Amino acid sequence: MFEARPDCDDEIALVGRSNVGKSTIMRELTGHSVPTGQKPGVTREPNHFDWSSQSFMFTDLPGFGFMSGVEGEHREAIQTDIVRYIEDNAESILAAVLVVDGKSVIDIIDRHSDRGEIPHDVEMYHFLKEVGIPTVVAVNKMDKVDDTDDRLNDLCDRLGLFPPWQQYEEEVIAPITAKAGRIDSLRTALQHHIRAAKRDELLQFVTA
Repeated sequence: MFEARPDCDDEIALVGRSNVGKSTIMRELTGHSVPTGQKPGVTREPNHFDWSSQSFMFTDLPGFGFMSGVEGEHREAIQTDIVRYIEDNAESILAAVLVVDGKSVIDIIDRHSDRGEIPHDVEMYHFLKEVGIPTVVAVNKMDKVDDTDDRLNDLCDRLGLFPPWQQYEEEVIAPITAKAGRIDSLRTALQHHIRAAKRDELLQFVTA
């Protein structure tokens, strides 16, 4: 099980497969350097960044799915810990950011679906909704995508959302390129959810 969580009342949690850019997004949101790397699974424990004056924090949860050099049993244990963490802290999580790789997410989802499996990204999205956590899908690495609208519409379809994607732009679907610092759409969506939770004093943490 993950180590003790800081005692914070409010939290925004980042979840997603390994190597989709969660730690880079965390760096952009917080201004703090966090462990990043090309090798999947660099983050094995949650990384918390908290501001004690507001009892608020961002949490970068470990990546799920394939991790180079990590046995299947351990990968499953990490995913179980992620689910337990979210369940245990759902009331404190103002919003979750499900990070996906814009270039590969459709192929990954379809590959698992074709094998008769529930794709991890789809499963996590619906799990977050089931436990009542407002969820933003941050579609990262969009600089590598040529057919932006088609790709985002396809993603909506896979998640059970009716296209076009633009109708979810301010709340659910946030196309970004974190490595280049282009995360304004994510900030806008998080601002929406913070306002909806009537926690306007926390807007400062998601404003560039």
